[in-house]
Amino acid sequence: MTAPAAADVAVIGAGVIGAACAWRLAERGLKVLVVEQGRPAGGSTGKSAAGVRAQFTTLTNILLSRHSIEEYASMPESGYHPGGYLLLVPDTQWTAHQEAVKLQRQLGVPTEQLTPAQAQAHATFDPGGLGGCTYCGTDGYVDAHGLTMAYVARARQAGARFQLDTAVTGIRRAAGVWQLRTTAGAVEAPLLVNAGGAWAGEVGDLAGLTIPVRPARRMVFTTGPLSLPRPLPMIFDLGSGVWLRSEGERVILGRADPADVGWREGMDWTWLEPTLEAAMARFPWLAEATLDRRASWWGYYEVTPDHQAIVGRLPGADGWLNACGFSGHGVMQAAAVARVIAQEVMGEPPFIDVTPLNSDRFARVPAATADIQV
Repeated sequence: MTAPAAADVAVIGAGVIGAACAWRLAERGLKVLVVEQGRPAGGSTGKSAAGVRAQFTTLTNILLSRHSIEEYASMPESGYHPGGYLLLVPDTQWTAHQEAVKLQRQLGVPTEQLTPAQAQAHATFDPGGLGGCTYCGTDGYVDAHGLTMAYVARARQAGARFQLDTAVTGIRRAAGVWQLRTTAGAVEAPLLVNAGGAWAGEVGDLAGLTIPVRPARRMVFTTGPLSLPRPLPMIFDLGSGVWLRSEGERVILGRADPADVGWREGMDWTWLEPTLEAAMARFPWLAEATLDRRASWWGYYEVTPDHQAIVGRLPGADGWLNACGFSGHGVMQAAAVARVIAQEVMGEPPFIDVTPLNSDRFARVPAATADIQV
């Protein structure tokens, strides 16, 4: 019989979260083994629209994103592009949104408050029903695949090993270690990091643990080439849920379908009409655009009941840490989350308090407040 592969920490998943965690753990001198069912960034990460923003409403999310963006800005491989995020806020949400802006500024995020008329300098849109707009020029997007591969390279250089195209088929705790059964053989490690993305709930199931993460399909529609007066920042219309931004000469856009949950595959072209209807109400110029079906794509969000991530140790499961359930925020927050996970493993106080993202919150009443999802 072949002896199990031994490590100090087994990381399940090599998306941007798992790859970043592997690097931060390995640089601490820990023996790290990453098990990935496919290839790095082959799941939700590679299908992401790759937006990064610090315009959140809660302290923890603001800090996780701000510190992550700062790290991406220092990494040429990340493809960080500070094209800005423009949020279009309805009248009914404007008062609360202004409080969020105050918090963002207190935490070092240079968010601007704009009238709808002032925001037209960034994009042309119908201002009907808006109470105001906010813009942050350090928000933008990254190359999610390039970023992940940079973390993989750094992790390997620090000594981490990657078992790719390897599925985990069983997990149990025995003799003080997590024993993983995989398609490439057994793995043993006293510590396990669940960075399984949309599959994180199923990773928990393998160990008999409840991790409330499920997949939700998302569509990204791509236009043909457009002649626009200027590139569009990432724009999110909080009222309709429509988002869009420039991608070269084209525009990519989407809108979450709350009913599209579970392991559904392929493009849902029936969702195109309601998405375009909502989009054209705010951006009438889209009526002149063509659609490039071949350049459009779909992927999975990993969502939790409150659409917030699950980060940190799992009560009642010794040596199990979660870094999952980001609900569209994984690329935005991977860098900072990896530092937090490494600090928790080493027994150090995390540089950002992630208590609001601990899994035991689901036993509390009321549930944690949801944040902006795009």
